[in-house]
Amino acid sequence: MKAISSMATRHVLADLARAATKAGLPRVDLLSAGGVDAARRVAAGEPVDLVFLARKALDTLADEGHVRRETVTDLVVSSVAAALPDAGENSAVCPSGAAFDDATEMQAALTAAERIGYSTGPSGTSLLAMISGWGMSDEIGPKLVQAPPGIPVATLLARREVDLGLQQLSELVGQPGVRIMGVLPADCAIDTVFAGAVARRALGSDEARAVLAFFGSPGVHEITRSHSFQPV
Repeated sequence: MKAISSMATRHVLADLARAATKAGLPRVDLLSAGGVDAARRVAAGEPVDLVFLARKALDTLADEGHVRRETVTDLVVSSVAAALPDAGENSAVCPSGAAFDDATEMQAALTAAERIGYSTGPSGTSLLAMISGWGMSDEIGPKLVQAPPGIPVATLLARREVDLGLQQLSELVGQPGVRIMGVLPADCAIDTVFAGAVARRALGSDEARAVLAFFGSPGVHEITRSHSFQPV
């Protein structure tokens, strides 16, 4: 069985796929790409059985008839975190608190930063919208450095190409050369729901539905949380 996903969920999906195989379900061969690229490939007719993307992207594919609307299943929630380059090489660990006290403090951090890394995915789109809503696009825009598709913001931080990075927590945890400050505060939090669906071109739709149901079952929530996602 073939599946395609965005980069943000590749690690948790790989562990879920292994757990599904141990539970007697079909093996899932997972291909991960940038979310925009993955959606484009599905829309172009790439033969896959399951699709895992941000909920909004899956809804669009469902509207266009590329995935089965009735199978769209919310699986995990990912929160955006802020991070800095780390002089050491230890894998990043996330503190329990927020990166900033509130939106005002986050605005000050964006103003103070020289280069700000952000992602091509839904979290990046939400960040740009938030900065625009604050009326800070002219001030902050020239500092923004968008990570290329398929390249995590953590890589930009580790290379010292940016001095502040904003991306989904699951993409930052465990990456070398990164110090996570925490998730964004409640008054400017950016949360993304990732979902799965059975592709319209699925060869074994019943088996694909069974795997998708397993991925969303309470019995795998421990796996979900171990990758810094929250189950839906």
